[in-house]
Amino acid sequence: MKAVQFTEYGGPEVLKVVDIEEPHARAGQIRIAVRAAGVNAIDWKIRSGALAALMPIDFPAGVGMDASGVVDEVGDGVDGVAVGDEVFGAAATGAAAQYAVLAEWAKKPERLSFEEAAGYPMATETARRALNLLPLEPGQTLLVNGAAGGVGLAAVQFALAAGATVIGTASDGHHEYLRSLGASPTTYGPGLVGRVRELAPQGIDVAFDAVGSGILPELIELTGSAGKVITIADSTAAKYGVRFTGGRGPGHAPEARAEAAALFEQGKFRLPVAETFPLENVGAAQTKSQEGHVLGKFIVTLS
Repeated sequence: MKAVQFTEYGGPEVLKVVDIEEPHARAGQIRIAVRAAGVNAIDWKIRSGALAALMPIDFPAGVGMDASGVVDEVGDGVDGVAVGDEVFGAAATGAAAQYAVLAEWAKKPERLSFEEAAGYPMATETARRALNLLPLEPGQTLLVNGAAGGVGLAAVQFALAAGATVIGTASDGHHEYLRSLGASPTTYGPGLVGRVRELAPQGIDVAFDAVGSGILPELIELTGSAGKVITIADSTAAKYGVRFTGGRGPGHAPEARAEAAALFEQGKFRLPVAETFPLENVGAAQTKSQEGHVLGKFIVTLS
């Protein structure tokens, strides 16, 4: 099959489309014919070598952790899914390939495109895990730092569906979209505490930092406690007593994918596709992801 791999750390130029043997589903897994693969920040961080000490990999390595497609193999011990089903989920093999093995998945609603569904797996799990760990309670006010990216948008919509009030930081051009969801947007930068207090005179109960832009002290000031703040992106978290959550640590929430699918069918969940790229342009997709300030997700498509 065709797949994107790399044999050394480096820039996007190290990514190559190559011919490799097809993977197959083992016990507890399924295999899909990939229709689309999501692009996440962790993809280019792994490729660059920035995470080599924390997440060493064996070369050659595949690319991508999120995929959507059509089931064509079902491993032993798997129930509730059959060949021909349309699903999205977390890839155990590189997602940017013609076939991928999924370790976790959810059924794709018929009206949900493969492209949009490919952006759901990591964003939804990460957002649900962070909200569970805070924890966010119905009726509370949540501040999401980085509300227009994939994880931020997932957190905003999960929180709104649960009955929370949501304020989100985002670039000016994304404010109208956040308002359309039911959140109150504000900008990044100096004066954040004052702007948020104007929007939420009742106060902020909990805060979720999805982008690591160095505002943990402001989030602590707004919530009144480091224990009411969680981050997925700021490596200085421990310095401030703020919790950091990542990967398959405590609180792993695979159920988030089915939750997102159900909310989509109710008209309460969307992750916009910012731009699509063919398989051979995965490097360009990762570069766009690294630049940030995007509404939604970058997606790699396969015919």
